[in-house]
Amino acid sequence: MSPAPVLRVALPTPLRQLFDYRGTAGRIEPGMRVRVPFGRQRAIGVVMSTAATSDLPEEKLKTVLETLDERPVFDKGLLELLQWAAGYYHHPIGEVLAAALPKALRLGASLAAQEERWWLTPAGRAACTQGEPRRAPRQRELLAALLAGARASHELRAQFGASWRAAARLLGERGWLASALSPCAAPPRAEPPPSPRSAPPLNEEQQAAAERIRASLGRFGAFLLQGVTGSGKTEVYLRVAEQALAQGRGALVLVPEIGLTPQLVGRFRERFAVPMAVLHSGLTDQERLLAWREAYAGGARIVLGTRSAVFAPVANLGVIMVDEEHDASYKQQDGGFRYSARDLAVMRARGAEVPVVLGSATPAIETLHNVAAGRYTRLTLTRRAVQAAPPRLALIDLRAHAHAGGLATPAVQAIERHLGAGGQTLVFLNRRGYAPTLACTACGWVAPCRDCDARLTVHLGAHALRCHHCGAQAPLPQRCPQCGFAVKPVGQGTERLEETLGELFPGVPCVRLDRDVVRRRGDLEAAVRRIASGEGRILVGTQMVTKGHDFPNVTLVVVLNADQGLFSTDFRAPERLAQTIVQVAGRAGRGTRPGEVLIQTEFPDHPLLTGLLSEGYEGFARTALTERRQAGWPPFSRLAAVRDSARTAEAALQFLTEARALAQGTRGVRLLGPVPAAMAKRAGRYHAQLLIESPERGGLHRFLEAWLPQLHGLPGARHVRWALDVDPMELF
Repeated sequence: MSPAPVLRVALPTPLRQLFDYRGTAGRIEPGMRVRVPFGRQRAIGVVMSTAATSDLPEEKLKTVLETLDERPVFDKGLLELLQWAAGYYHHPIGEVLAAALPKALRLGASLAAQEERWWLTPAGRAACTQGEPRRAPRQRELLAALLAGARASHELRAQFGASWRAAARLLGERGWLASALSPCAAPPRAEPPPSPRSAPPLNEEQQAAAERIRASLGRFGAFLLQGVTGSGKTEVYLRVAEQALAQGRGALVLVPEIGLTPQLVGRFRERFAVPMAVLHSGLTDQERLLAWREAYAGGARIVLGTRSAVFAPVANLGVIMVDEEHDASYKQQDGGFRYSARDLAVMRARGAEVPVVLGSATPAIETLHNVAAGRYTRLTLTRRAVQAAPPRLALIDLRAHAHAGGLATPAVQAIERHLGAGGQTLVFLNRRGYAPTLACTACGWVAPCRDCDARLTVHLGAHALRCHHCGAQAPLPQRCPQCGFAVKPVGQGTERLEETLGELFPGVPCVRLDRDVVRRRGDLEAAVRRIASGEGRILVGTQMVTKGHDFPNVTLVVVLNADQGLFSTDFRAPERLAQTIVQVAGRAGRGTRPGEVLIQTEFPDHPLLTGLLSEGYEGFARTALTERRQAGWPPFSRLAAVRDSARTAEAALQFLTEARALAQGTRGVRLLGPVPAAMAKRAGRYHAQLLIESPERGGLHRFLEAWLPQLHGLPGARHVRWALDVDPMELF
């Protein structure tokens, strides 16, 4: 009898190593989950490889407690992708694997679809026949429902509503009710897939793009699908997915924020009568587990989700599509494992030998650089699917026009004109709340956040002051706490803008779309329906309105506070500003009527704004690439950032100063800083940053590989929380 193999297991710890365990009888493959003893606790890890021997002495080698899976939770391709990601982002492999799994699977839930079933115990049956419990009618009804036999939890929820579980818990405590998990054929569906709708005809550009991508099915190819807003990129996605499904393959579709793109989900559901799995952070743990299981079992032919869905299992993967590929939401900005879902989508497609489609009207500068270098193929859609003419853009010089409530006179006149012609108007302001500041009219006091270097935002409807950085909240004062004089809101937020528009256009229905009004599931869809039906004539919104929405009756877009980002120290700020302006401008004139876009600014001669008007996003991108090349910023160099936080500003800077000292004399990299973050104090802690720059990728990663392990032993490391961000999207 051959000895049990040694298993090399990745555990979700910050330690950058694998752990050796003695295997048990039975087949164990890389990618399977195992439960193991770890110190005084038990942990669930993933087997990475097997070996005949271990460097550990035999007497110290512990044995696996349990094998949780009959087949790998990660197939060979996904396991290789995650190993690559752990190396590229220099993050512990155990935490990388954990980030790729739903929470329930990290805690040991079964891969097989299961359901919770409830039944009466003998004592419960006796109580039920005696009419017990007499003073708890809901509990009595629940016992009566189970008298005929065991029932699944979803059946009880359908019959009794959400309150059934509290009654079941009380009955269980009395020993009258019992439950257990049991296998089920498939997770229950809320409703069957709809009958597919017929596809609309494609124009020549759409047809050429779809054919080019479909011709690459079965091999790797990276495509940038660059189309003006309203040009029908989604229809190209649908045609490519249709061909992949016809070949018996699956499709993975990534979107920046699932809650902000209900129309894309709806389009896929309408077109394909096949099961779909939707994965995003708004799901409960159980909902996410059910969707993941359906994809893993091969039932879901299409998987659509946000950032972490890039790791979703897709049976016989045929194509990956990344909608709005430029969106910063694809980069994990906080937490431990800071990855780019867009970049990992490209790597996953390469490993699986399938095409990847990156779609955007305003591609990231790095993506355009990859096109210029020949690594990506650009497919362009220059015409709108319905309205051929693009919207007319114009600047409103705030220095030359009177303005009240944030709206200049020409903007008010334009809104009145478009409303009179039967159109809808979108007023864009990327600042929620009533006003960004509450100030004293006498002594100049401004309401501060105690835990951040920030001012509290006025939320008049909630009668509160809130910090948009740490979440702190305070009552809205009527008087200045310093001198007792009156206080007043200063500046504009979407809440105040909605109030102003109501005063200027009484009787005209206004719909506000921001995170203060979109709180629960269904809020966004309800607001979108009001706008699409024409009930809301004026739409006020933040960044939320720029992503994936199609409002065909919007003929006018007014952009307020467009000057944010013109003078930022972050080299990516102009790119983000240009993308926002172009994306929000694209909401106008998507139907049969021409659109108009008015941009309010105090800097009408700024090159970024004048360039956007004269040359569009393409002209801006060419200029931006030239400037980046001259300055040596990405994509013409590679960046990483070490960020930390501490209880004092001194401690935050001290650790990074020590880290920089370790790199003295290193060639091929340049260290910038350390410096305090732009908002040094946030949520009661002080933040700082150290940038590492290298002209080539290999040099940066060789340096990080040698340098990072030394940071844990620095004296200052005991007083900070720190993390590495490779390819940072924002410089704080």
